[in-house]
Amino acid sequence: MTEVISWLLDSSVPSIRYLTLRRLLGYDEADKEVTAARSAMQMSGPIPAILDKQTLSGQWEGSTHYYSPKYVSTHWSMVLLLELAADPNDERVQRGVEHMLEATEQNHMLKDEYDRSVPSPAQFGFVCFWGNVLRYAAEFNYATDSRLTPIIEYTVRNLDAGGCQCIHNDYLPCAWGAVRSLWGLAAIPNRSETVEGVIKKTLDFLVGSGNQLVGGHYPSRGTPHKMWNDLNFPLFYQVDVLFTLRVLADLKALHLPGAQPALEWLVAKREPSGHWHGSSPFKARTWKRLGNAEEIDRWVTLQAMHVLQQAGIDS
Repeated sequence: MTEVISWLLDSSVPSIRYLTLRRLLGYDEADKEVTAARSAMQMSGPIPAILDKQTLSGQWEGSTHYYSPKYVSTHWSMVLLLELAADPNDERVQRGVEHMLEATEQNHMLKDEYDRSVPSPAQFGFVCFWGNVLRYAAEFNYATDSRLTPIIEYTVRNLDAGGCQCIHNDYLPCAWGAVRSLWGLAAIPNRSETVEGVIKKTLDFLVGSGNQLVGGHYPSRGTPHKMWNDLNFPLFYQVDVLFTLRVLADLKALHLPGAQPALEWLVAKREPSGHWHGSSPFKARTWKRLGNAEEIDRWVTLQAMHVLQQAGIDS
């Protein structure tokens, strides 16, 4: 066992220990070490701290809306629980998914109020939101729920006919929205040819010849966000190079030529200690118990090693 793996397994955050065993070492879910880590996740650390604040309705205490306040209301809590590998079978996790699907089911973006072939300017964007909903709903045992169908259809329309344009990016194609959309679609089983086609088109936008993943050279009226070339955890609707590589890994797309400079960049970001240094720009605005700066380093190290492992690069 390498020193870095030992360091990850020394984490005070049970989720890091669990994900190291499962994703990096490939231990079976029934392995006694995995079982112990999974049990600890339910008893201590950030997962119970978050779930203890959920109400019986499935939303979170203090929420004025499922989207606000950032980043402790229902939607953001579900995103974070997914990143922490919360148990999909926990009834509180299920309540959270139910609350979100019920709360968004009648959203005007999902209704037949406009030409379904082209999203109207008023509905451009927000694919980062829908991509996140798709991802946690699918991962938390709702992948075949019929309520996901209009979300998938809306996401596909925005990526295809809408070109992933977003009102918050001056109606320009948004890389954050593209990546979050792919994150959601990647979790959908038995994807249709239409969905696969729009995934391919969006991958070309992200890592094709016209743009550059390292440096964040995508359409914008300003400069790339300062977070883009940092290694951040957790992120919510935002995206950085590492998160994008994670999504490419989910889609078995790390072999694409445009991904290679980003993989080389990630290898070069490794410290002499064998760790990667992480940032947590939203730590003060989300749930506590994510751990200190060393634990954030562990989070991004775990994620970086998993990406490189899937790319066939020795880490």
